[in-house]
Amino acid sequence: MVVGDFPIEVDTLVVGAGPGGYVAAIRAAQLGQKVTIVEKGAIGGVCLNVGCIPSKALISAGHSAESAAGNEALGIKSENVTVDFTKVQEWKGSVVQKLTSGVEGLLKGNKVDIVRGEVYFHDANTVKVMDENSSQTYKFNNCIIATGSRPIEIPTFKFSDRVLDSTGALNLKEVPKKLVVIGAGYVGSELGSAYANFGTEVTFLEGAKDILGGFEKQMTALVKKRLKAKGATIVTEAMAKGVEETADGVKVTYEVKGKEETVEADYVLVTVGRRPNTSELGLEQVGIEMDEKGLIKVDKQSRTNIENIYAIGDIVPGLPLAHKASYEGKIAAEAISGEKSEVDYIGMPAVAFTEPELAQVGLTEQQAKDAGYDVKVGKFPFAANGRALSLNNSDGFLKLITRKEDGLVLGGQIAGPNASDMISELSLAVESGMTAEDIALTIHAHPTLGEITMEAAEVALGKPIHIM
Repeated sequence: MVVGDFPIEVDTLVVGAGPGGYVAAIRAAQLGQKVTIVEKGAIGGVCLNVGCIPSKALISAGHSAESAAGNEALGIKSENVTVDFTKVQEWKGSVVQKLTSGVEGLLKGNKVDIVRGEVYFHDANTVKVMDENSSQTYKFNNCIIATGSRPIEIPTFKFSDRVLDSTGALNLKEVPKKLVVIGAGYVGSELGSAYANFGTEVTFLEGAKDILGGFEKQMTALVKKRLKAKGATIVTEAMAKGVEETADGVKVTYEVKGKEETVEADYVLVTVGRRPNTSELGLEQVGIEMDEKGLIKVDKQSRTNIENIYAIGDIVPGLPLAHKASYEGKIAAEAISGEKSEVDYIGMPAVAFTEPELAQVGLTEQQAKDAGYDVKVGKFPFAANGRALSLNNSDGFLKLITRKEDGLVLGGQIAGPNASDMISELSLAVESGMTAEDIALTIHAHPTLGEITMEAAEVALGKPIHIM
């Protein structure tokens, strides 16, 4: 130990101040724990600074640019619409700043001690927190690790000024004329769609048979239709091989159906997944068990194999979702306080902010059948909803999966405008064990998109009003 480095003792140490860590810290403090949170980067983590929030701001700005161009079908024409991308980026930055400063205020308001630096575990009760100038030892009774993840870098596509990860794509100084996106999952599809709305010619290269893996083909077909209408090119079952960079662009080589092809662009965005930030923490010093992907093994209370150390978010198995991390953070904090809280992902929604938006929760129709359920499906189109028609945005559907014997809601999928907001009602239904009849008997305001949920429930009950 360095002379003078007297250990600071805390009840609970939280490592990482992203949407998992800061939520865990606040909940732990609310439950009476003395909490210190350590962050080596910006408060709010990837989500608030270079992920969920700035990407949605960019998507929103793209929608505004597209709307400003007018719509002749509505009798609206517009000329000479311009985009000052510097101001777009300034506005996006202001949104991020408001939220991150708000989170810091919440932490301080809950008497959470905020420490800047990198953490290295010495043993199951001790860490060193280091910055450029100093090192401090902390002793803890319990610890919650919430260090998040980072983009995966393909060996033949090293990140640079022209080969971008999601952070680089969010911080471009100009709207590219052409963009290649390698990996059309939710991150690639969202960012590619945003730039397509600004007028960028986007080419998607996806290794799988379809884009947006994890969503049903009926849903992804609508997204592909919209992307193609914006001039995007989608190449599936394509293997990216390499990239040649120049001062003002890139040439990407890929293979599809045994044939080698090339495409040129201003930039190439690589979004092929994320890697957990579990290295260089000294976890091996403690003996924390991880799987072959570097994910930390945890139980239903987010506890690792070390009794007093917990792990949450992108560093544990499951989808890398901010709301999953926040949920797990609350569970871990409550478990430390002796509560019997356990994780239950049955009501965990997944959302893609594409066009149209996609959202789902619980079981799909096929998953329910594979699990042995006799299912009844209620499906209702946005095209039969007055609000969707009045928004001139009626592509899509809501699909409700119910158990035939009693109407229990097993899951639901939504493709359409505001699906990200609408999915919460279905999440509540799945989480609380509601039936189709419960939803159908709930009076939904008219005219709203929310009525579609009620209509789908009535279809499942065999008594639809607004479709045959």
